[in-house]
Amino acid sequence: MRILLAIWLTVAGNLALAADISAFNAPGVVALMRHALAPGTGDPARFQLGDCATQRNLDARGRAQARETGAALRAAGVEFDHVWSSRWCRARDTARLMDMGQVVEQPPLDSFYAGQGDAQGQTEATLRMIEALPEAARVLIVTHQVNITALTGLGVGSGEIIMTQRGANGLIPVGRYMIAP
Repeated sequence: MRILLAIWLTVAGNLALAADISAFNAPGVVALMRHALAPGTGDPARFQLGDCATQRNLDARGRAQARETGAALRAAGVEFDHVWSSRWCRARDTARLMDMGQVVEQPPLDSFYAGQGDAQGQTEATLRMIEALPEAARVLIVTHQVNITALTGLGVGSGEIIMTQRGANGLIPVGRYMIAP
């Protein structure tokens, strides 16, 4: 298993390397994952939500990346109370291949890249869904780069997870984790 591991925790405003992925089990963790590797950008002009053949999808490396990420998290004893996904095939397939629990598709997690969707409305709806969870609930959200950037202000690579905690003003990034494709 090829692993590029980078977990960062915020310490007094600085980033420091941490070696324990069991931090995902902290009460209230919101893990924001960009779908695994799906070569290309955006979706083809003929994109149809219900037809994976019209979408940009995971390739063999992306499918392996999703499986390996899930296996590494399970091996570390990581569990989530909820697993949510965008309805895009590449996000849904990532979540299912990770095998971290029942995947529930959530429309606010759909991509709003290149003007499709409603960036502000979907971001606000996502935050409301998270706020509606019990305070200690841990959730894995598999979505898209634009959604994660809107929620955290951070860029994110394919298959990368931004670990966050809920704060008074939204989500607070506290760590990063990635298995390279």
